[in-house]
Amino acid sequence: MRTLVTGGSGYFGSVLVRELIGRGVKPRVLDLVEDAGRLPEAEFMQGDIRDPAAMRAAVDGMEVVYHCAAQVPLAWDPGGRDGTENLLQAARDAKVKKVVYLSSSAVYGTPEKNPVTEETPPAPREGYGRSKLAAEELCRRCAGDVSIIRPRTILGSGRLGIFQILFEWVYQGSNIPVLGRGDNVYQFVHADDLADACILAAAKPGPSVFNCGAERYGTLRETLEALCAHAKTGSRVRGVPAALGRISMKLSGALRPYHSLMYGRSLYFDLCKIKKELGWSSRHSNEEMMIESYEWYKAHREEVLKAEGKSPHRSAVDQGLLALARRLF
Repeated sequence: MRTLVTGGSGYFGSVLVRELIGRGVKPRVLDLVEDAGRLPEAEFMQGDIRDPAAMRAAVDGMEVVYHCAAQVPLAWDPGGRDGTENLLQAARDAKVKKVVYLSSSAVYGTPEKNPVTEETPPAPREGYGRSKLAAEELCRRCAGDVSIIRPRTILGSGRLGIFQILFEWVYQGSNIPVLGRGDNVYQFVHADDLADACILAAAKPGPSVFNCGAERYGTLRETLEALCAHAKTGSRVRGVPAALGRISMKLSGALRPYHSLMYGRSLYFDLCKIKKELGWSSRHSNEEMMIESYEWYKAHREEVLKAEGKSPHRSAVDQGLLALARRLF
């Protein structure tokens, strides 16, 4: 199948591109910048999803489009909705058979009860979630065949962003704070498992929405304690008053509002629909993917720190006031 991946130079987009190539697909990648590690089997096309002409050129001749392009994780770009509208219009005009849109669990905000199902009413509480939900509504209104994937927080080899802060603290043996007891149930998803879900969704005719997350998960404290035990650097998980923790995260400027909002809250998915309709299952547990991500960081730490100030997917994150708050934890 002739395939386009928007945002294919980003963290998850590049994982999806590699997975497609491993299955014999030679995808086209549309992004603002070229991934330095792009495999030769992937065609690169530079362009902005907010440019209608660029989108028309990108989808030309394509049968399947994976729409992974999004704002960087530490800022909200209101152009994301316009970009999705451009893509859907171009895909319809080009008679693309299937579009898979990568959304976010942020559309659910802070749900009143868990597990969250695809029928749980979306109620985003910050800009990123509202942007994703607005793009979802465009997908539902369009005349084409569009499937929406809502993943939990993504981990895997090479995952940085806010996790670079966590991994650096663990590497240095600093304590890791959790809000209160840290007994909130927090589900992650491995990038490889998510890529598999996207590819399965592309092969299923008809529009749908699927939640995607790990099948083996526990509390945030359990996941972080497993990481600290594995690292053996002296790091310990330490509970801090919820109010103090939230103020520190909010003032730091290092975390996206959604992460600050959810760090001490539970959110986990009912996976019955994706397992039944797509035949999908996850291979990685919370603890396994957290340790894998940390080991990748440890092996590439020097190059990550040298790249500070570049893409948050490739470099260290400015910790802001968290660098000072770390001494209190």
